Amino acid sequence: ERVPPSFHQRATRMQECTVQYTASVEVFEQVNMATNTASEVEETMARIRSHKGVEGVVIMTKEGAIIQSSLSEDQSKQHAALISSLTEKASLLIQTLDPDDDLNFLRIRSKKKEIMVAPDNGFLMMVIQNPNAVE
Repeated sequence: ERVPPSFHQRATRMQECTVQYTASVEVFEQVNMATNTASEVEETMARIRSHKGVEGVVIMTKEGAIIQSSLSEDQSKQHAALISSLTEKASLLIQTLDPDDDLNFLRIRSKKKEIMVAPDNGFLMMVIQNPNAVE
């Protein structure tokens, strides 16, 4: 049986998401370690932004207070408020369904945008990208 082309596209896309999730975890480890400098965090954020289609990266507290962002101030505030609220609700959903489980990644995709959120130790890292970007 022949595998449809869309399957290969989705598999490639999932692989790209895995790479970005791994990079997100790396940034969180740096944010959580007091010995790292701001320049190391900025270098890692720059590496994530260099991926195809990435439009912005925001690191915030789980309450939505912006720690670092590559978006404009207005965009950062708007995204942080909405995503922190949505992430809190998604986390509550997971906890309600299984008290022994935790939310470790949230992905929202529309026709034009994809927002990936990685929560960790009271922080959220959000990556916004264009899933249809071509280099």
